[in-house]
Amino acid sequence: MSDILKELKSLCPTDLDAGMVFSGKASGRRIRGFETSSSFTPDINPDYLFHDSSRDVVVWFMDSSDPLYVFGPAGSGKTSLITQLAAKLNYPVFDITGHGRLEFPDMVGHLTVEDSTMSFQYGPLALAMKFGGLFLLNEIDLLDPATAAGLNGILDGDPLCIPENGGEVIKPHPLFRFAATANTNGGSDETGLYQGTLRQNLAFMDRFWLCEIGYPTPKAERELLHRKAPSLPKDIRTRMVEFAGEVRRLFMGEAEGSYRDTIEVTFSTRTLIRWADLTIRFQPLARQGIQPVTYALDRALGYRASRETRTVLHELAQRVFPQDTKEQS
Repeated sequence: MSDILKELKSLCPTDLDAGMVFSGKASGRRIRGFETSSSFTPDINPDYLFHDSSRDVVVWFMDSSDPLYVFGPAGSGKTSLITQLAAKLNYPVFDITGHGRLEFPDMVGHLTVEDSTMSFQYGPLALAMKFGGLFLLNEIDLLDPATAAGLNGILDGDPLCIPENGGEVIKPHPLFRFAATANTNGGSDETGLYQGTLRQNLAFMDRFWLCEIGYPTPKAERELLHRKAPSLPKDIRTRMVEFAGEVRRLFMGEAEGSYRDTIEVTFSTRTLIRWADLTIRFQPLARQGIQPVTYALDRALGYRASRETRTVLHELAQRVFPQDTKEQS
């Protein structure tokens, strides 16, 4: 823990040109970040597709007057959007995933034995407040509302008091940021897709700046597949994106035509890329009469689904990908 504290103490805030950071072109608009990255700073993914909503998160990073609450469907890239923007600013990210048994001390820290001595080990929230950085609370709508309400003071900008550490009081660092992600907007799940989510306290939700994230556009995903899987024929890549969109509509209960029931799995962009990659790897199976696209689909997504949903996926694949796709190489 001492090495971590030493590293975080050495971080130096600095002013950056927002245009240079996010687009490579000087804009004259300043944004605060850190001079160098740390072991807590996410790696930059050069192939990451930034959502249109990224502009909201950029503005939030520039002037964080309120904590940020990002919500949207599973697989839409809520967490990666925040962490990729944080990476460009060299922000350390201290994250934790919410669940029904998560308690406030889990975020703040606890006493532990280190080198035969009792000492206090800071949790992710305390580290972000003390040294600056992003505290990211994923799946916040799984928290017990009473536990979430315990964060109200922090969300209002109050100091953090740690009685277990001799009554230490941590004033929020100027570059402390609080962000949360969820599948719902805090008003409970009306779709039935996200079991276990809870309706959050209205006063708690009133403290957040809300941002909704959807799936990337088909055009953006086609461009990404072109970069990640150029050896696949363009027609196959296009139909993969169309298939992913149809699966997402099924997941959301928005599909038209013969498929009206919702399914329990969906396509993230990461899964789409995995599917394309596996399709390329399994191309030799075409010589054995096995369709690589469908074979790869099971291994990218289908095996996570129920038998009924896998049947739906296979039927949809047969419609989108004619049997002659097995002859593609």
